[in-house]
Amino acid sequence: MTISYDEIRDFLHSEQRALDDKDYDHWLEHYDKNSEFWAPCWDVDGELTVDPQSEMSLLYYDKRDGIEDRVFRIQTERSSASSLPEPRTQHMLSNLEVFSASVDDAEVRYSWMTNSVRYNKVDTYFGTAFVTLIRGEDGKLKIKRKKVVLKNDRIHQVLDIYHL
Repeated sequence: MTISYDEIRDFLHSEQRALDDKDYDHWLEHYDKNSEFWAPCWDVDGELTVDPQSEMSLLYYDKRDGIEDRVFRIQTERSSASSLPEPRTQHMLSNLEVFSASVDDAEVRYSWMTNSVRYNKVDTYFGTAFVTLIRGEDGKLKIKRKKVVLKNDRIHQVLDIYHL
């Protein structure tokens, strides 16, 4: 059966909820072993970088191993963005569009916003995400590729996965 809109929506909400709950092990379960996670930069001309291999990125992991390392650094306080106290976040997803869907995969786009509270200061991050989903061997959806475009890239701190 074709991957449904409701299944996609519920899956993406589950991924965001895991970040808000700081349940990073569950968050990682949303990602395929060969998944790519990319947050491109805006260049000086106001254009997004297009090649994570040769241009600057806010974050780039070409495999889940890199994402797992990022989580390890957060959990062991080896992240400059994750020193105590940990931020409290609230992710919101809207404008979910399914560009294509089949039995095995789906291409989706959605708008997102994250509020983050740390040191008695609220920061807001927002943007668009483009996601390729696949159905894993266990029948569950997995993220194969995620490109997160941060629209308000003038930020005053180090960016980490839970901000996106």
